[in-house]
Amino acid sequence: MVTSAETFPASSAAELAVVERGGFVESRHVGSAIVLDADGETVVSQGNPDALILPRSSLKPLQAIASVTAGAALEGERLAIATASHDGTERHAAIVRDMLTEIGLSEDDLQCPPAWPGSAEARREMVRDREDKSRIRHNCSGKHAAMLTACRVAGWDTATYLDPAHPLQVHIREVVERLTGTRIAGTVIDGCGAPVYAMSLGSLARGMNRVGTSSERSPFALHRVGAALLRAGREHPSVVEGPGGDDTLTMERFGVFSKKGAEGVQVLVAPDGTTVAVKMLDGSNRAASLVSLALLARAGSIAVEDVARAAAERPGLRITGGGQTVGVIRSVV
Repeated sequence: MVTSAETFPASSAAELAVVERGGFVESRHVGSAIVLDADGETVVSQGNPDALILPRSSLKPLQAIASVTAGAALEGERLAIATASHDGTERHAAIVRDMLTEIGLSEDDLQCPPAWPGSAEARREMVRDREDKSRIRHNCSGKHAAMLTACRVAGWDTATYLDPAHPLQVHIREVVERLTGTRIAGTVIDGCGAPVYAMSLGSLARGMNRVGTSSERSPFALHRVGAALLRAGREHPSVVEGPGGDDTLTMERFGVFSKKGAEGVQVLVAPDGTTVAVKMLDGSNRAASLVSLALLARAGSIAVEDVARAAAERPGLRITGGGQTVGVIRSVV
């Protein structure tokens, strides 16, 4: 367990974004951020990247790499959905369903909670067809299907695959520690029921930086899989989240790998290896992607003008009044 005294201290936060309404700063988002270059050197640091956080779904790329190195031979859309926080559309459900069928399992073997899809259109379709919420529509079902695939191949028990002492979870923890170069500070249970590990924001950035600078021609399986995973995400961005989602839009427009996590966590990895990790102290994700893109532009990996255009196109960054745009959410990094 991680005690409250060990988690992110409010006194260490820096201002990362503001919410403006009619020129008046209505709210401020504070937190921490770190940018690493292709050599893993820190080029930007704000707040306290050494404070412990829970990476939540931003840990999924490292968990997916571990599932593959444990035996889950995934590629293309299946590899992309292993790292996804998807919208639960029929396309997403079909990919997960096919993964489970191939290993002789079904939706009933998933241990993520039953959920409604994040996609409003998919929810309407399910209500119209008198369907109830289901495990396969949970945004983490792809990660769970990858874990079950690894268990089937390795001959491990599939009924207890979420137990922190299960061989798969032990392997995942070891892979996370190898990639981050840091001992895990604590283990708690994520919203989907899987273990998630306490670490510093800097450790999360280092892990993703090592993945982002890996090659599919590496003699080491961990690095080959990591490089393949980021390519799968960039090639199938709508699988990683869904149409209109921040991760999907970022990957489509900028060609960088993007993965958000609950409670205001965000990581970006550019093709040149530059890596950004952000944690919003208030737990809001609404400005995390924008701040991450602004930091990537500050590091020179993408154009500042392109970030400005992307921000103007995202409805979630507009502040409205009476049906009109009267302000914006703006990065201050």
